[in-house]
Amino acid sequence: MAFDWQTICIPPTAEIRQAIAVIDQGAKQIALVVDEAGGLLGTVTDGDIRRAILRHVALDAPVETVMNRAPRTLPASYSRAQAMQLLGSAQVMQVPIVDAQRRVVGLETLTDLLKRPRRENPVFLMAGGFGTRLRPLTDHCPKPMLPVGGRPMLEHILQDLIDYGFYRFYISVHYLREQVIEHFQDGSRWGVTIQYIHEDAPLGTAGCLGLLPKEAVQSPVIVVNGDIMTRVNYEALLQDHDRHTPAATVCTRQYDFQVPYGVIAHEDQRILDITEKPIHHFFVSAGIYVLAPQVVYGIEPAQRLDMPDLLKAQITGGRVVRMFPVHEYWLDIGRMNDFELAQSDAPRVLRHD
Repeated sequence: MAFDWQTICIPPTAEIRQAIAVIDQGAKQIALVVDEAGGLLGTVTDGDIRRAILRHVALDAPVETVMNRAPRTLPASYSRAQAMQLLGSAQVMQVPIVDAQRRVVGLETLTDLLKRPRRENPVFLMAGGFGTRLRPLTDHCPKPMLPVGGRPMLEHILQDLIDYGFYRFYISVHYLREQVIEHFQDGSRWGVTIQYIHEDAPLGTAGCLGLLPKEAVQSPVIVVNGDIMTRVNYEALLQDHDRHTPAATVCTRQYDFQVPYGVIAHEDQRILDITEKPIHHFFVSAGIYVLAPQVVYGIEPAQRLDMPDLLKAQITGGRVVRMFPVHEYWLDIGRMNDFELAQSDAPRVLRHD
């Protein structure tokens, strides 16, 4: 679960004893002192508190009297190598992440950095559809913004990917786009960057990828439909793609269909066999893909294109399109009964506060 850095932010007028409580409860051994706009003024660590006590500073004194006014910081677009170099050279365990206006957008720690690689792959979230099969729920709300477990389903998808170390996000928007943009804004609330790809007209399930800035696609792109609930292991998915280097990797889910009748095998009018209520097994697309950069480069801007057609073009061209079976929890929320099932499954499968 991603750490909520906002819980360790305090104003400069807070008492030192409040900083102590924040440091203890936050479990990161640091408090971030910010102004009303969220701008970073300083940091307070356990060491700062102990040195203040040795100087006999009263615990009801404002925290600005003991804070470090010139802490080291990381920019929002930092790389893992940058963070490792800074944390190692400065011999500190925590570094605030700030934007261009020096507003706090996150916190990086050496412990978290060693546990979790920061993945440079861009992630493309599809959130532009009309959700017609979920009307009337989607009459005034885009389908990815429908709440599941108290949060928009798209937020759960975003948070899962953040937990795996992804931080560069693009969201395609069209229908009721303002609601998506207003909720997620630039991503700083989650310590990530979000840019929006505007579809002036619907471009299909793959055409909007042609609007991605080409310079942003230097590594395989993760593409996720904005209307699924899943516990898929994105790390294993990316490792599989990187190991085999196909043009595309498609997450698949086994779908079983039982014919409710006895099925006749025949030759003309002669019956050869009868199978009672046979079960047929299929693999269906799970709405999660990894695309090699050259595949994305080949998509023309503003050209309507659906994902099956994009993948079939790769196959026809002799390039490898690989399956990645999903055995973890997965639910496509396409119809009303799926949405109702998602609500009942949420307490069991969602791992975010």
